Amino acid sequence: MIYQLTAPLLDACVLGIVSKEDAYGYTLTQQVRELIDVSESTLYPVLRRLKKDNLLDTYDNSYQGRNRRYYTITPQGRKKLDFYCDEWKIYKDKIDVLMDLKEDLKDE
Repeated sequence: MIYQLTAPLLDACVLGIVSKEDAYGYTLTQQVRELIDVSESTLYPVLRRLKKDNLLDTYDNSYQGRNRRYYTITPQGRKKLDFYCDEWKIYKDKIDVLMDLKEDLKDE
């Protein structure tokens, strides 16, 4: 994708994934990477920051003798996700208007 992924947009993507179901770090990063070209080394600091900001919480679960750290969204994280979704809709609608306008000018 040629468009730059900003920190708030990446935060919104991570919160959106975790809002659907708890996820451990590796699967969460893989879900993001399926749709967005971003490295794992970029995502783990995002997870730590979201946890530090009380938007995510963690718990550990044992799986095949190894410990997995799962991320879960907090009530504060849900509010932040709602805010991001509202802001994204406004932003997207404005860009859509500009792109449609640009398309109309091109046709003239």
